[in-house]
Amino acid sequence: MMRILLMWFCLLGGVGVVWGLERPGVEYKIFQFPADRIPRIDAKADDWAIVPASYAIGMDQLKETVRGKGFAYDRKDLDVSVKVGWVKGLNRLYFLYEATDDYWDFRRGDRHNDIFEVVVDGDRSGGPLVAAMHPDNRMSAGEAFRSFHGVHAQNYHIFTPAPERDWAFVWGCQPWIKELPWANAAYDYHFQHGEGGKLTLEFWITPFDYAPYEGPARAVVSELVENKVIAMSWAVLDYDDVAAPEYDGFWNLSHKTTMYGKASELVAFRLMGLEPEWRPQLAARWSYQLLAAGRRAVAFQDRSVGTVTRRRWSFGDGETSEETHPVHVYKAAGEYVVTLEVEGPAGKARWTKVRDVVLD
Repeated sequence: MMRILLMWFCLLGGVGVVWGLERPGVEYKIFQFPADRIPRIDAKADDWAIVPASYAIGMDQLKETVRGKGFAYDRKDLDVSVKVGWVKGLNRLYFLYEATDDYWDFRRGDRHNDIFEVVVDGDRSGGPLVAAMHPDNRMSAGEAFRSFHGVHAQNYHIFTPAPERDWAFVWGCQPWIKELPWANAAYDYHFQHGEGGKLTLEFWITPFDYAPYEGPARAVVSELVENKVIAMSWAVLDYDDVAAPEYDGFWNLSHKTTMYGKASELVAFRLMGLEPEWRPQLAARWSYQLLAAGRRAVAFQDRSVGTVTRRRWSFGDGETSEETHPVHVYKAAGEYVVTLEVEGPAGKARWTKVRDVVLD
């Protein structure tokens, strides 16, 4: 019941209010890539040159929470910058991870590896997400793992780098989420174990509201829409050849070590609209919904971008309208070509869809 109430709250406009997350008052931005500039997953940062510097999240935003209070970062030892992006219409989160380390540790085949650990909760459902934190301690470890671990929020341990091994392990019961068509990754680096240098990691993941053990058939992908706030955090695990489970540093954005297993300890991220330079000054767009098939009533919605002072709908049957969101009743079955023409200070634009509106 509580989750239903929270969903309704968001739908009624509460999306601008962030609660139950760490670092109140802190909100990071996720850059919206234009549809014709979707990043290639090739570990080259040139696709990200259009992302303003204000979107970059550096070491100054991370806190070391294992070594002890007051442990300060040193850019000569480790320097990290992360940018996150999205594309309207694709439920994917894109990442550019650029890090310079004085000692890259990746010789062993276990989790003793320099790691970028990302946790995402697409619907901000909160609460624990790892089996060890399951609220019902009467369940066996296997039951808790299969029914709970990573199901409503996901944890990715991403190896930096990952030569001759899988790029990440999903700390959950659904390793399929790190494979295509749900994720993809690429690296660029020129150093050996124990050496220093720069690593570029580019990847995308799909956040899930429900990612079951059984596989993707019943999975529910998190819907990413403009202005939505999601919960996310990451940690940078820096080993420098020290013995596990110790770290030379456990730097995390949440400022809580247990962010790895508690979605309520993640941080707010907002899916931004297009930056002004990528927005068209005026573009006609529209959508529709069939209200009643028997009487052929169609509700049209003006989705135009920019300032519109005048519009004209042509419904393809000889009828027109100048309403913003008209409801039109077609007299006969058929396939209709509908056009919306708009005018504004920036000029004129039109948008036609051919045979989208098909009525019996």
